[in-house]
Amino acid sequence: MAEARDPDDPKGLIREAYRIGGITEGECRSIYLDWALSLAQDAPATAVSARLADRYGSKAPDHPMTHVLAEGAAAAPTARRRGGWRGRKPLSER
Repeated sequence: MAEARDPDDPKGLIREAYRIGGITEGECRSIYLDWALSLAQDAPATAVSARLADRYGSKAPDHPMTHVLAEGAAAAPTARRRGGWRGRKPLSER
């Protein structure tokens, strides 16, 4: 019997990552990237990552995918321009 399709994990990539024994954090990052690229354009990856981290992380807090999902759920830092002459100087001249 097929499992119901999860709107947060339409391909089942995150679910399957938790089923792989001995998976590394690097492999989880690769799976996470594939998962994130398959999300709908309007789906906020941070919110969906948080929901998946809550769902799976409570059952497997030490799993590498739990750590990757938690990082994905954290807000990305805001890019800031350096002020002064360094901010206006081309990168090749720094």
